[in-house]
Amino acid sequence: MGSVVGPIVLGALIVVLGFSNMKGNIASVHWYHRTRVTEENRLQFGRLIGLGTILVGTSIVAFGCFALIFEMTHREVFIAIGSAIAIIGIAAGLAVSLYAMFKYNKGIF
Repeated sequence: MGSVVGPIVLGALIVVLGFSNMKGNIASVHWYHRTRVTEENRLQFGRLIGLGTILVGTSIVAFGCFALIFEMTHREVFIAIGSAIAIIGIAAGLAVSLYAMFKYNKGIF
């Protein structure tokens, strides 16, 4: 059961961080990106970064839920489904975050 709680708690924390970013609080973003985003683009940048972060967090929570179902039923299909959701969600979240970085910072470095 402990292996299930970790991803769910981690994912929930990441989702909370994403909501914080969506409100325009980009303090959790690397200093380079905070300083390169203009003040008028700060809210839009925060929304996109927050959306990407929320996608990553919810996919990790979904993986944890499917892992919990697996522990209850011992059917490996739930681990496969959870893993697929986690991979797709993390990739989509990273894609949205990278899009925001390229759009508002002209790069990631």
